[in-house]
Amino acid sequence: MNVQTDPDASEELSRKRAGFVGLGLMGGPMAANLLKAGWNVTGWNRSAAALDDLAARGGMRAADVASLRDEPVIIFMLPDLSYIEDAAAGLLAGWADEPPGPGTVVVVMSSVSPAAVRDFGVKVSAASRGNAVVVDAPVSGGTKGAEDGTLAIMVGAGEQDFQRLLPLFNAMGGTVRRLGPLGSGSLAKACNQLIVGTTTAALAEAAELAERSGMDVAALYELLAGGLAGSRVLDIVGPRLAARDYEPTGPAKFMHKDLSFVLESAAAVDAAVPMATVGAELYAELKRQGLGDLDLAAVRQTIANLSRDASHRQQPEPAVTPGSRNQLRNSQR
Repeated sequence: MNVQTDPDASEELSRKRAGFVGLGLMGGPMAANLLKAGWNVTGWNRSAAALDDLAARGGMRAADVASLRDEPVIIFMLPDLSYIEDAAAGLLAGWADEPPGPGTVVVVMSSVSPAAVRDFGVKVSAASRGNAVVVDAPVSGGTKGAEDGTLAIMVGAGEQDFQRLLPLFNAMGGTVRRLGPLGSGSLAKACNQLIVGTTTAALAEAAELAERSGMDVAALYELLAGGLAGSRVLDIVGPRLAARDYEPTGPAKFMHKDLSFVLESAAAVDAAVPMATVGAELYAELKRQGLGDLDLAAVRQTIANLSRDASHRQQPEPAVTPGSRNQLRNSQR
């Protein structure tokens, strides 16, 4: 739904003011692009280093999330909705005592459950006495897209709220679409992750099959890229799969979470999702093997570990950090 706006709220938004909660691998570059576009960004993050970086770029530090209460837009970029609800608890408690100005918008840019974000919207509306609305706007494009400001942003919002927020989204993304009311953006992201997760798994499976058969994986991928199997996933994740480079650009364990949202959404509308079902099982196995904090490309190691040929596990280790290397060794025992 749209909240009722007043001239003051519209004026605040026109001044390009925003709060930003979660300045990690994705949130940090996204906030930086807002600053580049002339937005006044006040951020909060658990780590002081992220706040130091924001300040060095011209942003301001918030003492806590609750102190962002008067920002016309408050963006959350945290791992899941449970993190957002915990972080926002003080904010909502403050709004219950003294509501924010009409037209306040809470933007959830994390990958979250479509059903859960709708419930969160009800909580925010109740706490703010109807003065604040939740918009879901998850992103795709990885850390490179976040850094380059070319993210795909999938928005669930009323048309009026979407138009008010469009300048903000355009500062962070290259492709921005409103797909329907609250929850629609998160459903679109779930569909995106269904494709990315299963495609990455298929590429990993092909890599293991090819290498065990004596074929050079990098050469195979180069050939595939010129045919129907070519894709952005192959272009971006393929080199890491071929090199067994599992240095994290984003934890692989989140793919299991995202595919669970596909299963949840499918159950609500009686849709068959066989690929998502198998994919969720595979990424659950990845977590069981202790690979969840590595890159998504680590699904190749998961498949290798499932192989009946244990000798394959003695091949040279992938290019990972020392900490990740210990994690990988533990998974192979």
